[in-house]
Amino acid sequence: MNARESSNASQSIPFHTSGMRIGLLGGSFNPSHHAHRAISLFAIKRLKLDRVWWLVSPGNPLKDNGELRDLDQRMEAARGMTADPRIDVSCLESVIGTRYTVDTILYLRRRACGLRFVWIMGADNLAQFHRWKNWRRIASEVPIAVIDRPPQSFRALAAPAAQALARYRLPESEAAGLADRRAPAWVFLTGIKLALSSTGLRNPDGSWKTKK
Repeated sequence: MNARESSNASQSIPFHTSGMRIGLLGGSFNPSHHAHRAISLFAIKRLKLDRVWWLVSPGNPLKDNGELRDLDQRMEAARGMTADPRIDVSCLESVIGTRYTVDTILYLRRRACGLRFVWIMGADNLAQFHRWKNWRRIASEVPIAVIDRPPQSFRALAAPAAQALARYRLPESEAAGLADRRAPAWVFLTGIKLALSSTGLRNPDGSWKTKK
């Protein structure tokens, strides 16, 4: 990475101070929606986080990106959706040139080592977590909060990654201390019922649905 890229990467890391508890919510945000915001606020409350960073990906390696909107469009829409000063939107992955969560986490752990990160994912992602690049390394680097997403709950908890990490699962009653835990550690959070998905908010041609 040259000096200019390094500077851009630094600017793409949202404002923070040492010791902050930061939730990381990665995704294509194609488009962002109210469920992203609700999950973020839910995580802030249950995990006692200072902020949540939305990491808008250039593209998900496990998905067909043919219907992916331009990154700038997705960033702008995400910023308009947050509506809370505790939620920040970043295009860090585009700047540092990665689409893999493990690389993003390792970068942040090096460049913002004074922060206490928690990776946030929905139960649908836990169900396929074993397909992510170096998923065991991800689990060893940061605690993980899994947000229940019915009807995915049973499938997610029975999936290979959840089974492999079962001994590191914390009871929900200890969720508030997750950010202080040494990885691997994870918690499955219930109590939020959301059915929205980005796929459901797209038209058949890939364009975003608009309210009438």
